[in-house]
Amino acid sequence: MNENFDPLISSVQNEKVKLWASLQDKKNRDRTGQFLIEGVHLVLEALQGNVEIVTIVYDTERGIPAELKHERETNDSAATFGLEWVQASRPVMAKCSGTDTPPPVFAILSKLSGDVNSLYRKNSLVVVLDGVRDPGNAGTIIRSADAVGADAVILGKGCVDLYNPKTVRSTMGSLFHLPIIEGNLQELLPNAKAMGVKLVGTSLQAKHTCYTYDWKQSTWLLMGNESEGLSPEVRGLVDESVIIPMVGQAESLNVAMAATVLLYESLRQRKY
Repeated sequence: MNENFDPLISSVQNEKVKLWASLQDKKNRDRTGQFLIEGVHLVLEALQGNVEIVTIVYDTERGIPAELKHERETNDSAATFGLEWVQASRPVMAKCSGTDTPPPVFAILSKLSGDVNSLYRKNSLVVVLDGVRDPGNAGTIIRSADAVGADAVILGKGCVDLYNPKTVRSTMGSLFHLPIIEGNLQELLPNAKAMGVKLVGTSLQAKHTCYTYDWKQSTWLLMGNESEGLSPEVRGLVDESVIIPMVGQAESLNVAMAATVLLYESLRQRKY
């Protein structure tokens, strides 16, 4: 495939450009069922993942980045089947980007469809976010869940939008590696309990430290809002609370750091 044959869009008034730029807003992502990712790393992860890419747009002055060119020539997976490649002027790249410096490439993707069955595997480890509003925190937790081989991440009501550009960037591609489900915790949590899953939260009053809890059983780790913690409805469903011991003078850990500590203890017990 020769990039010289890719259509060139140079005007920011082009209808496609207006659509792509509109995906910076949640209401337009919801309306179209699409979202935008930026940069070589994320586009490469999407190409190598099991996701539906609609269009890849690259800066005509810089050409297709080498890694993507190689992927384009060698990848014949479903992700690349019927994929549209477009070259665009620098002003178009800037208009569609949420960052100060326009990236060399961005892509339009269909929203992901998380497999709910992955939640109920034997000895599952699932991370549940309840009202986590900071995109950096949500993205980091998804990245940590991916790193330890968790089965899925659930985003409950009140969480930041998974497809917010900052959330997407901070996952560093991990959102393409494991199922991420946006769901109703008032339905999902009782279902999990009925199937023998332990719902674990954190509490300063907990009797267990995170090192004495048995993470080898089916566990859903519930992490709450940055300042309020778990909502009362979700807290009422918790089976077990754990505390992360702290021997220094720090008052607490950020929610993403706390989730990472707990996930790595579960990995240690399960694998090492």
